Amino acid sequence: MPGIKDRVAVVGMGCTRFGELWDKSDQDLMVESCHEALADAGVDLKDIQAAWLGIQGTETGSSGARLARALKTDYIPVTRVENYCATGIEAFRNAAYAVAAGIYDIALACGAEKLKDSGTTGLTQMGGEPQFSSWVWAPIVAPARFALSATRYFHTYGLTPQEGKKMLAMIAVKNHHNGSLNTRAHFQREITLEQAINAPMIAWPLGLYDCCGVSDGSAAAIITRPEIAKRIKDDYILVKGFAISCGAGPQGVIADDYDYVHIDEIVRSGQMAFEEAGIKDPRKEVDIAEIHDCFTITEVLICEDLGFTPRGQYKQDIEAGAFDLGGEVSVNADGGLKCFGHPIGASGLRMIFESYLQLRGKAGPRQLKNPRIGIAQNYGGLPGGGVSGIAIVGCRD
Repeated sequence: MPGIKDRVAVVGMGCTRFGELWDKSDQDLMVESCHEALADAGVDLKDIQAAWLGIQGTETGSSGARLARALKTDYIPVTRVENYCATGIEAFRNAAYAVAAGIYDIALACGAEKLKDSGTTGLTQMGGEPQFSSWVWAPIVAPARFALSATRYFHTYGLTPQEGKKMLAMIAVKNHHNGSLNTRAHFQREITLEQAINAPMIAWPLGLYDCCGVSDGSAAAIITRPEIAKRIKDDYILVKGFAISCGAGPQGVIADDYDYVHIDEIVRSGQMAFEEAGIKDPRKEVDIAEIHDCFTITEVLICEDLGFTPRGQYKQDIEAGAFDLGGEVSVNADGGLKCFGHPIGASGLRMIFESYLQLRGKAGPRQLKNPRIGIAQNYGGLPGGGVSGIAIVGCRD
């Protein structure tokens, strides 16, 4: 099939500061990110022909009118989407496909979320089908779920508890260093290895610094076709590939033969997106990888699932600096979920925003040397019934 590679351009993006934004509503955040994106692109709101809003929210049956009211759009189509933690990428993907199809010339994608006012701390796991004998009922909170992956990873690859904890702590230290260089991050302070290792325990072996925070935020993108982008600005970037992989297993349960050290949806989404983008060796060809580090152990699993490191080799690679700023693949160069938190609808577009800055040489103290390809990846739900979304963007050839 022809795919979307190089058929869509991003000409403007905006991103709020993420954090405990008690004085702002989700609509305030939408206005802030969207108007920054419009100003960055140099276009007016009246130039937007359609928009997509990614928001998990707490409203049953909510619609795109939430964004229409916030921006005061002039009766254009506005569509609300949600797809677990891939919600932001889903909004971006839908807008990009509509533009690539030639239906619209310029579209807007916005992701937003207010968690601090909602009483929830992230994606809620709903329902379940315990009648399936080959599946295990899993009504567990996220830290406990990923703690199981951490302990299983240590066992599978022969790490002592001390070695495993140090590996996870190195991820927290790396991402907090990156976040300290980012004025939009919720947490902008470096931590030490000792602080990460000795932090209060949440669900062993995951301590406080192994878990991402609870935040509010919004990000937005202006999308058009390359021939139009050339008339708007010189430093636009191109979409290279997309993938959304949805597990078909029962909701709220985990297969009883699951190994806990990989996630099929992430593996499959990586394969699909890399094929569409023409990427054959992710470790050598991807410069920026903004991935779903809701917990430090998920960064380990995702790096292995996406082929940035062989199975069981993450520890050696992080110790060698392979995933630091300027390493072979700069993983979570902006600080990741670890420093931004995870306002669900906003995270995917926030991740794309980092590649947008880096590919245009606008990332300030985090700027990499001549990056060409960036990816954003989100994962939500339980293995076998979850969702992984990937967006790949790059420079013009």
